[in-house]
Amino acid sequence: MQHHDIPGTTIFGSEEARKGFALNRMCFSFNSASNRAAFLKDEDAYCAKYGLTPEQCEAVRERNVLRMIAAGGNVYYLAKLAGIFGLNVQDIGAQQTGMSVDAFKAKLVAAGR
Repeated sequence: MQHHDIPGTTIFGSEEARKGFALNRMCFSFNSASNRAAFLKDEDAYCAKYGLTPEQCEAVRERNVLRMIAAGGNVYYLAKLAGIFGLNVQDIGAQQTGMSVDAFKAKLVAAGR
């Protein structure tokens, strides 16, 4: 199967899976309420426990979902982390388009007309 470049899109393949294994494993741990609480108590220690790279840690600290994807994050697992941060789909869409959340919401409303 041949993949074509899609501008602005990170294709999640085997290379990204290897690169993002620690990040995705950490996000999977958030299925447990006690793990979510431990993360919120000390984010840096929790990231270190799972062996995140400095790039991944920085993306987590910045709440930057796009950087997490670029660092090998799988959107399915990152959704668990985004929920802890209080980010919803519109917040992530705004990040993806480089728009403010309000501008992104307005664009969605305009597109629905």
